Amino acid sequence: MKNNRLRQCVGVDQSDRRVPINLRQSGPTPVGLLISTRVRKSPYWHLSMEAGCWRATVYNRVYHPRGYVRPEDGGAMVEYEALVNHVTLWNVAVERQIQVKGPDAEAFVNHVITRNAARIAPMHAKYVILCNEDGGVLNDPVLLRVAEDEFWFSLADSDIEMWLRGVNLGLRCDVSIAEIDVAPVQIQGPKSEALLVDLLGERVRDIPYYGLMEGQVNGRDVIVSQTGFTGEKGYEIYLKDATLYAEDLWYGVLEAGERHQLMVTAPAHHRRIAAGILSWGQDMDQETLPFQCNLGYQVPRRKQADYVGKSALEAARQAIVAGAPPFRHVLVGMGFGGRPVTYYANDFWLIADGAGGDPVGYVTSPWFSPELETNIALGYVPWEMRAVGTRLLVHLPDAYADRTGQAAPAEVVDVPFRPSVNPNARELARSRGRDSVD
Repeated sequence: MKNNRLRQCVGVDQSDRRVPINLRQSGPTPVGLLISTRVRKSPYWHLSMEAGCWRATVYNRVYHPRGYVRPEDGGAMVEYEALVNHVTLWNVAVERQIQVKGPDAEAFVNHVITRNAARIAPMHAKYVILCNEDGGVLNDPVLLRVAEDEFWFSLADSDIEMWLRGVNLGLRCDVSIAEIDVAPVQIQGPKSEALLVDLLGERVRDIPYYGLMEGQVNGRDVIVSQTGFTGEKGYEIYLKDATLYAEDLWYGVLEAGERHQLMVTAPAHHRRIAAGILSWGQDMDQETLPFQCNLGYQVPRRKQADYVGKSALEAARQAIVAGAPPFRHVLVGMGFGGRPVTYYANDFWLIADGAGGDPVGYVTSPWFSPELETNIALGYVPWEMRAVGTRLLVHLPDAYADRTGQAAPAEVVDVPFRPSVNPNARELARSRGRDSVD
């Protein structure tokens, strides 16, 4: 007899997608992560193991450490405390660096991002999105302009190098496009600036948000950006020739970090959710329009140059303004009840309206927020249920439900969930009144 619990939820209308999100509630599966040569090990992989990594996933076809403190010792919440009170070191070499270099670099980059590449000065960076011809978000990297004729795409979790090469087959811009041997780590937390000053000197204090600086750590060449995945004060250190010098950078950071109570941790998804920072493949994908996932500010009306997806995005904008959005669901923030969510969700948990009818949406990113003392999440609900204050129900796994089979009360709330020390691009756009579609 088939297990009805594992059937795809058809109550959530996904008729606007070619490949619906898999909403089967399969729960945890007791299988091990196979380590093989089909997936790359980053230059810092062995160093993460040395630091006590016990849990990993795959991101950008690279193994990615996702846990150092075991659940019986406090788990991810201990790592969170280190982030918000001290300083943390993350292995984020999975952010593969795709270099676009040559006389036509600016023109090419301007054709593949929605924002204006000409407004990114050398030795500065921006959060950007790349869209396909239908307007779907292919990737949302940090784009570094390290020279007048050189850009690095610091990638989210989708392979963009081959797509960029394919686009240029038609454009024939005079550029080279290739992954380079550069691997970043993130230094995040309130003591991150003091730690970076110890590593690189007082000039670190002058790096503006999304600014870049060249330097050396333990004699190895790096580029430092004031960026991060948290909303806290933080930096990324991009190590050149990383396959050769990973140990030099890693041990240099650890040594300098001792006096600042540095902890090696995994990326803090509970903190990035609170900041409203999205995770590609989890909160959006290539079938998600920017207007669906709080990224409308990334589609400026003022950009005159053509770019991939522009026609589809402008048509979508007009439809939204006319009250007929070309999609069923929109991303919202929500607070919800139940027991504290202190582990990664195994499934996209189902959302029903407050009256308890059939599921109409799904949670993408849930965690417990220590500051707010409640569970928070990003998730998709029907367009007409997007208003702040809308009452919902979230169908939780038994481990988090107050009672077995009981859905948790939820409410749509504003995003970000709490102010950030370093406001992300959406927060800044909203504060300037530039986050609407029109």
